[in-house]
Amino acid sequence: MPPHWLVFTLLWGSPQKLLPCHHNMPVRPFFSAVIFDLDGLVLDTESTYTLAWRHAAEAMGYGLSESFCQSLSGLHYQDVEAKLLAVCGADFDLQAFNQQAGACWRASANAFGIPVKPGVRELLRYLNGQGIPFALATNSRAANVRECLALSGLSGAFLRQVTRDDVVAGKPEPDVFLQAATLLKTPIRQCLVLEDSLTGIIAAQKAGAFSVLVPSVSPTDPQAAALCDLLLPDLHALLATIRSEFPYPHRNQV
Repeated sequence: MPPHWLVFTLLWGSPQKLLPCHHNMPVRPFFSAVIFDLDGLVLDTESTYTLAWRHAAEAMGYGLSESFCQSLSGLHYQDVEAKLLAVCGADFDLQAFNQQAGACWRASANAFGIPVKPGVRELLRYLNGQGIPFALATNSRAANVRECLALSGLSGAFLRQVTRDDVVAGKPEPDVFLQAATLLKTPIRQCLVLEDSLTGIIAAQKAGAFSVLVPSVSPTDPQAAALCDLLLPDLHALLATIRSEFPYPHRNQV
């Protein structure tokens, strides 16, 4: 189990107050299903996107800092483009940039694949073994999701998916999570939403889900850490916490 100072949880049925989970104060939030973000949570795509963005900008005579690229984490592509225009100027050629960045990203991904984040496969195996339903909910387009999952070796891992193509508004609006809960036939307040970014945590809070923050960049965004219900270093820690702290229907320990 992770160190107890890392575990913060929500007292269900009481005012939304975050408290440390100590040995003498067990707080056991109930959940029935799990909703995964994709980029930065399941797949280490953030680092591949950052590299592609920086190379594309450099080829066009611009410079994008590492911190700026990290600030794009979890954003819908329209928001990414808006931030690029704000930094590079209104005459920045987004079409050329997207083509250059896409070519760079695809060459790297096809050559080396896309790394899967630590603990993902173990958590999915556990959920499948326990019969706990789960879904993917992402700001990415459906075609990009299929491509990324194939390049990571996770094709077929997520039978339920909600993408940006399926909703009116992407994160930080709650639509993808609410739609995922509908697919899971589970009330959103009984869903654990797993996220790595502030954008995703805001969406999870708006939806009314129990939000778990597993940061993909360091240092952890302080606003995301303050908003989330549970902060953990990786999905191995989440699996340990689920095994020992979180009850769910028809529990059958393995």
